[in-house]
Amino acid sequence: MSQNFTTDVAIVGAGPVGLFAVFECGMLRLKCHVIDALDTLGGQCAALYPEKPIYDIPGYPRIDAADLIDKLAEQAAPFGPVYHLNQQVTALQPTEDGGWRVETSAGSTITARAVIIAAGVGAFGPNRPPLDGLEAFEGKSVFYLVKKRQDFAGKRVVIAGGGDSAVDWAVSLAEVAESVAVVHRRDKFRAAPDMVARMHELGKSGKIDIVTPYQLSGLEGSDGVMSAVVVETLDGEKRALPADAMLAFFGLSMNLGPVAEWGLDLDKHHVAIDPATCATSRPGIFAIGDVATYKNKLKLILTGFAEAATAAHAIHPIARPGEVLHFEYSTTKGAPTAAG
Repeated sequence: MSQNFTTDVAIVGAGPVGLFAVFECGMLRLKCHVIDALDTLGGQCAALYPEKPIYDIPGYPRIDAADLIDKLAEQAAPFGPVYHLNQQVTALQPTEDGGWRVETSAGSTITARAVIIAAGVGAFGPNRPPLDGLEAFEGKSVFYLVKKRQDFAGKRVVIAGGGDSAVDWAVSLAEVAESVAVVHRRDKFRAAPDMVARMHELGKSGKIDIVTPYQLSGLEGSDGVMSAVVVETLDGEKRALPADAMLAFFGLSMNLGPVAEWGLDLDKHHVAIDPATCATSRPGIFAIGDVATYKNKLKLILTGFAEAATAAHAIHPIARPGEVLHFEYSTTKGAPTAAG
C-alpha cells in the first residue's frame, strides 16, 4: 500500500551514522524519516558483526556492535524518527520548491527538504576465496561473518585474512573455541596494533596458531562438513589444519546500487563531498559515513558521527530558512525532547 510522507530530512541508511544523524537533526528540531534495505536497524553492525567488540567509541572502552546500535536507537528515539525498513530507495527526484522526493520499493513517497546519504559501503557482499568446491561448505562450515560467538564454542576454527576482522575475531574466539588458527599470506597484519599484539600474546601461550606466510589451498570434508583446511606457502609447501569451521575475512565487495544513478560526483565507488558541510555536488543532498569521501578521510565510526553533526547544521538553513540558529551545547539545552 503506497503512502506519502513529508519531513525535514530523509536519511538513506539506518546504520550507526544514520542513527546518530537522527539525533543531531533532532537537536536542531528537524524531523527525520530513515530508509534502509535491511529489515532491522544497524546496517553492517547488525548484519555482519553484531557481537564483535568495538574499541574506539568515546566513553566505551569496549562495546559490542549490537549494543552500540541499541544505544544509538535509544538516543534517537525522543525525536520520533519514522523508519522505513526492508525497502530500497528506487528514485530520487527534485521538487519544484527545491526539496527532494524519495520513492521506495514499498511504494512510499517521502518529500523532504534535504537528503542525507548514510549508506555505508552500499550494497555489500563478501569477497570469496577462489577454492574448488567452496559452495558446498558455505553456510555449513565456511562463513563470512560471526553473528553469535557461541556458534563456534568448542570448535576448531581456521580464520583466513590479515585485517581487523580476522585479528579481532581470532582474539575473541580464542576464549570459546577449542582451537583457533589464523592464516595470512604475510607475517605483517593490517589491523589495530594493540589487537595484533594481543593475538601474538595468545599465539605465544598456545591459544592461537598463527600460520604465516601461508595462503588457502583447499578444503577437506564431505557433505558440507569440514575436517581440515589445506594451506600452502608460495613455494608450494602444504599443510593441513584440522578444522570444523573456516571464517574467511577478505573484505566486502562494494556496490553503490541506486546511489550511483543519482547524478552525484563519485570517486571510486564513494560519494565526493565538501568536508566543511558534507554537501554533495547536488544542492540539498548530503553524504556522511563510509559512503562519503574527501582528501585524508578517516574511515572511522567516530568520523561519521562528526559528519552527522556537520550535515545537520548545514541542513538547518535549508529546512528552516530565515530561522536564526543559536548554537548551544547539549549540556546547555538539557535533555532531548521530541522534535516539534
